[in-house]
Parts: sequence; structure tokens; C-alpha cells
Amino acid sequence: MEDVADALFHVRQLSEVSISPDGMRVAWVESHEDPETGAESLSIYTRDPHPGGAVVRVTAGDGSAAFHEYDIAWSPDGKRLAFLSDAEKPGQLQLYTVDLPAGHVHRITRVASALQRPSWSPDGKSLAILLTENAPRKPGPLEPVMAETGVISEQIFNQRITTVDLKSGKVRQVSPADLYVHEYEWSPDGKAFVATAAPGPGDDNWYIAQIYTIAADTGKTTSIQKTAMQIANPVWSPDGKQVAFIGGLMSDEGVTGGDIFTLPASGGETRNLTPERKASPTWLRWMPSGQILFTEHTDGAIGIALLDPSGLEVKPLWTEPSKLALAVTPDGKNSAVIRASFRNSPEVWAGPIGQWNQITQVNGALHPSWGEARSLHWMNEGFRVQGWLLYPRGFDAARRYPLVVAVHGGPASALESHWPGTWDYEAMLAAAGYFVFFPNPRGSYGQGEAFTRANVRDFGYGDLRDILAGVNEVLRTVPVDPDRIGITGWSYGGYMTMWAITQTRMFRAAVAGAGIANYQSYYGENQIDQWLIPYFGAPVYDDPAIYARSSPITFIKNVKTPTLILVGERDGECPLPQSYEYWHALKTLGVENEFVVYAGEGHRIANPEHRRDINRRALAWFDAHLK
Repeated sequence: MEDVADALFHVRQLSEVSISPDGMRVAWVESHEDPETGAESLSIYTRDPHPGGAVVRVTAGDGSAAFHEYDIAWSPDGKRLAFLSDAEKPGQLQLYTVDLPAGHVHRITRVASALQRPSWSPDGKSLAILLTENAPRKPGPLEPVMAETGVISEQIFNQRITTVDLKSGKVRQVSPADLYVHEYEWSPDGKAFVATAAPGPGDDNWYIAQIYTIAADTGKTTSIQKTAMQIANPVWSPDGKQVAFIGGLMSDEGVTGGDIFTLPASGGETRNLTPERKASPTWLRWMPSGQILFTEHTDGAIGIALLDPSGLEVKPLWTEPSKLALAVTPDGKNSAVIRASFRNSPEVWAGPIGQWNQITQVNGALHPSWGEARSLHWMNEGFRVQGWLLYPRGFDAARRYPLVVAVHGGPASALESHWPGTWDYEAMLAAAGYFVFFPNPRGSYGQGEAFTRANVRDFGYGDLRDILAGVNEVLRTVPVDPDRIGITGWSYGGYMTMWAITQTRMFRAAVAGAGIANYQSYYGENQIDQWLIPYFGAPVYDDPAIYARSSPITFIKNVKTPTLILVGERDGECPLPQSYEYWHALKTLGVENEFVVYAGEGHRIANPEHRRDINRRALAWFDAHLK
């Protein structure tokens, strides 16, 4: 199966897309792995979206080398593109602009700080950026945490809104030193920002972040929203009098889902614009027309719709079973998207929403190595649940096949039709003769906020019953051997793998990535413990029993399933000791196991060779026990 693994590593993953305000140029970011060294890079490209437009690389280097260049933002007049690049010093990003189409590049910053998310002021005279002084590592909960020795203290590095005047070069930190800013947007008049922020540390306190307005000149900061929920994507109304945002139960920063809310920019009552909607909005933008354009997870697919804030009427514009990133012009007449699915590899498209034309061919030579993908539905305990079933390559209805259940991370997330990435070993399993089942049980996005909240104080119970009911639907639908079923997942999926084999003998092999064995010990080990409180209802010190009730270690003596355990050495979200505790129990109880720790890795495995190793080991483990 090395050919399938190699094909996954030859995919040009597309991670960002942006369209100029006049709709005349599209920019995007591609990832690329050097076939000789294995080193990964991120590169920026632009082109005129009209037929015959030439593709041009944008870089702060000389064009002959690969760097990490990303976080693209168009100027209001569409003539300049801002971006980040480490072309001068590997690992140290600086802010640049490029004049288009001439291609003249200008370095804007000279800092020894972490940078993220550049954004132009409405008048185009300055740029804002999120800056973290003296950051010991790249910001974000997926990144490897630092090794801690000696006297341990809570040294906090806050990410602040910082502006750069393009004429004078003056750099000025705007937001308060005691706040960690996660997201922000300029007000329409350029006099203020709206932001999601909380006192640091940032990775943990994102879960209790509030919405603030911050004066661009003085930095005066006012909290305007204090509702107890996770919040994301704050945007201004065109007249600057209101703010819209997405709020709900979210288990991971950056994995957005919930309902759409508005509130006055001066503070006041919060209003839910999408109550009881059977979908989960993921991104929004307030249009000049007064309508809110948004994307959403909807029943295993992605949708785009317009919302009228006054009458709460929603007008669907487009729905497709795919993975999608969307950018639109200010007037909403043109857009650019990255589209990918189980059938189609990632490409960039441009045009009016739903009437796009493909403008890249970066993955045109790639074809699925797996079989058909089908969306399945089943009923369980009053819930209508959805999942995806990936058929084995060369499917023969006269044969009986093994099945692997792949549980997504989160739990607040959703598995959609997508082109597999470089550590999506599930696609390799389908290429190797397995059915692969991706359930979206209660707690997932796509069926509305009530469904997302349905696993609160119930981890491992109702969600597992949804998964098992889905397996029964698979058995009813396709020729799967019930004696050859395995389970796998990473993060929440790793927890559900560890949990499931303590609750049922259905699974004959398991691969648990970055799982959670013991919620009581986990509470004191991880670096994002605030996420647990909305789900369990209290800190572990106030209600230890509810944490023990959902801990695999509580029922560990039930496990008989051969289990492969994988984890990053410096994972701050699901720390190494959790996997060690589970492995130690299996070893002590005489359950067949293998335990692999990936050096220097965080929650997201970054090293391409480590990803390849995960692919090989997972496939070999299931082959050994299910074939």
C-alpha cells in the first residue's frame, strides 16, 4: 500500500483562499512536500480568475526556495496583498506586502515575535496583526508544548492586536497587555476593533472568551458580551451599530459551530437569529445589503445561505457533500472557494456563489484509491444520525469485508466528504480492502445545537449507542463480516476508541490516537482544562464521580481487544500520560498492545515521516487482526 501512502503525500493541500475586493484576482495557499527531503512548505499563488489567467507565485524570497508563507489578506483597493513569510529566517515570520500585478515585495515588520492574521484598515493606510512578544512556541493548542523543568510558573504570553502604519512604519500595540486576543475585525469606519478575547493563557481561556470592542487609537477596551458559551467569528454590521457572532458548545478553538447571534456594539441583549436550526453555522460575514452570509455544517454536507436578521428568514444558496473554504467580495457578487470531497481532490474555484469555474489543476492527476462514498442515516433514541461509509476499492458484492469505524475528533466537529490528508490512514484502509465507517454521533455538528449538546454529562454513553446503531445500519446495508470489525480515532476519536472496547466486544482491533484514559487525572494534566466544565458541568474537584463515570480506566478490566496506542510526546490537549496510563493497564492485564510515542510532536502530528509511520502501523495492525 505504499503507492496509496505516496499518493496522499503528493496531494497539494489548499489551506486558504481569498478574492480581491474587485473580484479580479484570487489568492490561495498550497502545501507541498519535497520528495527528496520530506520537508513541508506553504506557498502563495494568485491568478486572474477569468479564462486564460496566469498563475503567479507570491514570495518574499527569490522564488527558488520553499518557505512557510501564508495568512493572506487583500488591501481594500485590491492592489496589494499582505502575507506572512519566514523567508529571511526559518521559523520567524515577518509581515510583508506585495504590489500586484507588478510583484514588488515590501517587508513591513522586523520583530522577534509570533505573528498571525494580518488585516488591512478600511482606508488601506495601516495593517493590524496579532502579535505575541517573546513567544516560546508557535501559538495554538495543536502545537507541541514546551518542556517544563525547574520551578514551574504560569508565565503568560498574551497575543495582542498590533497596528503598523504603512507610511511611517510605526508599530503600536493596541489591545491591553492582560488580554489574549483570538479573533478580531476592524470596524467599518476604522476607529475600533471587535474581538474575542480573555485573560491568558490563550489556549485554555479561549473557552471563556468574551466579545470586546477596542478603540484603535487609545486601546480602550469594553466587554459587550458575557453569555456563558464559546464564541467565534465576530463581525460588524455595515453601519457599525451591531455585532454578529457564532456561539454554542465548541470543544476546540478554530472548529466552529453553533447558532448565529447579534448584539448592540455598545453592549446589551444578545439575540439568537437561528434558534432550533437543524444545522451548525461555521462562518459568517455581514453584507452591505444588511443580510448575513454564512456557511454551515448540515447533515454531513456544507451549505451556504443568506440570513435576514430582521425577519430571521434563511435563503439557501448552495449545498454539497464536500469540504469547503469560502471567500467573497464585499458586494457578494463574486467568490472563491476551495472544494474537495471523497471523489474530487482539492482545487480552487471562482465565480458567483454556486456558479464557480475551476481555476486550478494542482491535483488533476490524482484519483481516488478507494471506492464509493455514501451518506448513511439511521434513527437512535429519537435522534436522526448521519455518517459516511467509504467502500473498499474494487468492491465485490459477493464478498464479505472487514469494517473499521473511524470516530472524528472534537466531540464538537463533523466528518464530511473530504479528500484525505497525509495522516488519514482510513483512506488507505479502504484502498486495502476495508469498509470504513465515519459516524457523526450526538455531540457532532450538522444537526443543530440541541444535537451538539446531547452528550453533556454523558460522554461515552449516548454517543457510543449512536455509533453502535450506525454499525448495525452498515451491517444491514453492505456485506460486512460482523466478526471482523475494528475501531479507531484521534483525540475525542481516540477517547471513544479507548472507551468503546471497555463497553462492548464488537471490536476485534483498535487503534487509539491521542486518547483520554482517565478524565480525573486528565483534568490536572492537560493545558485546556476549561473545555471540560461545559461538558461535565463542574470542575473535577467538585464532581469527581461524573468524570470517573466516563473514564475508560474505570472499566479497563473489560478490555480484551488488541490495541495500538499512538500519541505525540508534547501533546498539550491529550497529554502523553493519558496514553501511558491506558497502555500500562493493558500491559498489566495481559491485553495485546503496542505503544508508540512520536518525539517532539504536539496534538497535530507535523513531521511527514511520523505521519507515514502512523499510516503504516495502523494498516498493519488492522491487517494483522481483521484479515
